Amino acid sequence: MERTTQVIGQSGPFLDALERASRAAALDRPVLVIGERGTGKELVAERLHRLSGRWDQPLVVMNCAALPETLIEAELFGHEAGSFTGASKGRAGRFEEADGGTLFMDELGTLSMAAQDRLLRAVEYGEITRIGSSRAIRVDVRIVAATNEHLPDRVERGTFRADLLDRLSFEVVTLPPLRARPGDILVLADFFGRRMSAEIGRDEWPGFGPNAVDMLMEYRWPGNVRELRNAVERSVYRWERPGAIDHVEIDPFASPYRPQSPVKAAASTTTDVAGKAEEPSLTDDNGDDFKTRVNRFERQLLTRAMADARYNQRTCADALGLTYDQLRHALKRHGLLGQGG
Repeated sequence: MERTTQVIGQSGPFLDALERASRAAALDRPVLVIGERGTGKELVAERLHRLSGRWDQPLVVMNCAALPETLIEAELFGHEAGSFTGASKGRAGRFEEADGGTLFMDELGTLSMAAQDRLLRAVEYGEITRIGSSRAIRVDVRIVAATNEHLPDRVERGTFRADLLDRLSFEVVTLPPLRARPGDILVLADFFGRRMSAEIGRDEWPGFGPNAVDMLMEYRWPGNVRELRNAVERSVYRWERPGAIDHVEIDPFASPYRPQSPVKAAASTTTDVAGKAEEPSLTDDNGDDFKTRVNRFERQLLTRAMADARYNQRTCADALGLTYDQLRHALKRHGLLGQGG
């Protein structure tokens, strides 16, 4: 499994997680990697393998969510010819492929209860049985699993086996989201920007301008490092002006012509007598005076505009025809500076 993305970061929470993974790597025990989408769980799994005594043996990756439930067990444990419709010949499963090495099971929480039962036996006894066979096969596999769920909650709901979780959680490495490591945002952005600039043949890396830096630091990055990488690389290749890159293309779907969902389309075409789109309503005045009603209207307008701009303040300011400082002042006045956080 070759990777083009490196494990990069210098913030305390991120380095603590890497240190925990590095210490666990030398122990031949299961490790559970927890984190939101895009936080680099697969990269940490690779680090666990490369720093272990199994580094020269196979690292086999299986995304448990990528297969239908009916095929997961056959994919994990293999099958014999004729064991089910379409099984014209026998096939080794991921456990056999990873024998002597590491099996990385991504999206562990999507496994069915039946697959969990078979996985528990494989973990406890080091034996698997192909679908359609009665012969047990010994395997020597270290399991690294990953999920973006809190599995103890799944145990309480009865959708994940408590004994399997006990076996797989010898060590748990929880990766912090990017919003919890803001000191790494510009470091990562610079790395991705330099790499993309070289890929498209630019002679030198111009860096980011102040507007781009503000956008990078203000956005919450719900997709974490993966989303940051895509946004930076997109921005580098789209930037055609000389000098530093001063705009970040966060939303690739941003366009005045993008199709709307039926609900949004219906709302946007609702017009008043003059034929204009509806603005925030002032009808619920509750007997308030003019100033109170205007303040409420302004707050509603700011709230909606921030949501439309995905809580990026510079984008919102442009949409409202305000300067960045004017928008910040208005948001502060209405207590909305932390909106979307």
